[in-house]
Amino acid sequence: MKRNDFYNTTFYVDDGWSGTNFDRPNFQRMVKDMENGKIGTVITKDLSRLGRDYLMTGQYIEMIFPDHDVRYIAINDSVDTQKSENDMTVFRNVFNDFYAKDTSKKIKAVFKAKGMSGKPLSPIEPYGYKK
Repeated sequence: MKRNDFYNTTFYVDDGWSGTNFDRPNFQRMVKDMENGKIGTVITKDLSRLGRDYLMTGQYIEMIFPDHDVRYIAINDSVDTQKSENDMTVFRNVFNDFYAKDTSKKIKAVFKAKGMSGKPLSPIEPYGYKK
């Protein structure tokens, strides 16, 4: 951060929360800090780390961040709202949304198949049963 002249950094980490959900605790804390003028730049590893709902992610990038004079940078996707046209951003957001939904469907199908075949769905036995 310091190498690129970003100082007074604060980290907002929502481990264990889905990127399809914008009600993540630290994301909401970041939004409040942004609304209070405490944030000038939001940096994520890539677009999917901001969110995986393409409509909401696009709304933040195209409307909410600019309304609060916040610059957005997605390092691996080469997105910087201050320096470049981000024509591919929309498509990346759609693909991130699709990927999250597709993965969810696949996981549900695996659990259903395991359950239908009588295989255990959890490494922990139900209360009252022995492993």
